[in-house]
Amino acid sequence: MMNQEKRAVDLVVISDVHLGTYGCRAKELLNYLKSIEPKTLILNGDIVDIWQFSKKYFPKSHMKIVRYILKLSNHGTDIYYITGNHDELLRKFADMNFGNIKLVNKVTMDVNGKKTLFFHGDVFDFSIQHAKWLAKLGGKCYDLLILLNTFVNFCSEKMGGKRLSLSKQIKNSVKSAISFINNFETASVNYGISQKCETVVCGHIHQPSIKDVEIDGKTIQYLNSGDWVENLTSLEFHNNNWTLYQHPELQKFETSEEEEEVGIHNILKEFNIGFPH
Repeated sequence: MMNQEKRAVDLVVISDVHLGTYGCRAKELLNYLKSIEPKTLILNGDIVDIWQFSKKYFPKSHMKIVRYILKLSNHGTDIYYITGNHDELLRKFADMNFGNIKLVNKVTMDVNGKKTLFFHGDVFDFSIQHAKWLAKLGGKCYDLLILLNTFVNFCSEKMGGKRLSLSKQIKNSVKSAISFINNFETASVNYGISQKCETVVCGHIHQPSIKDVEIDGKTIQYLNSGDWVENLTSLEFHNNNWTLYQHPELQKFETSEEEEEVGIHNILKEFNIGFPH
């Protein structure tokens, strides 16, 4: 056992960490991982953001996540790395095992007597399947929005205001975004039914959820692990029950040494934004 003070969990699902991007909340994720002792850890896609990977930005806090996951595997945690769209380059290596780490495109297992299907979910995203360039552009814009959001929250807190999420505001107010989420959930559930599963567990859309969905008289449990960019959520299964974990929001911005070395000028340069001379 790694640490008796850690909280025992049978199964943990994490997705959409996006290591290697400015929006990734690696320090909060590491804090969470160090607080639990999972028997099984499912990394449900988009853990490393290969789409936007840059040699200029992969701070030590992000590398610590990789190292800690390897540490968990060495201490007996069974780990499944399910490929997503941002780490799709790994799909050519699916079904390979690296010790206790299994690289797969999807996985089905029995969870509390229910056939449960785990997959990232990008297969149901039209932009991913038919206009990948648009999806990659959207990813870049999303990263820029997160960077802008960080600056807005910094100013807001300096003036005594509250933190807010621009991307969540957009998702919750734009009808097309709401429609996309509903269509994604319906498609995921239908796929689970076609696979004769009672539970489906996804990621991809950064919308944490646990709910029962009924389609054509059939009820199936739909779960989404959310993300570690804006929601800071994971799914936990323990004592025969699924729960949604959410990391408490930090009240103050903290800058570590490894992030100080990046600098705002380097960040702006990455997005081809310069200051006038």
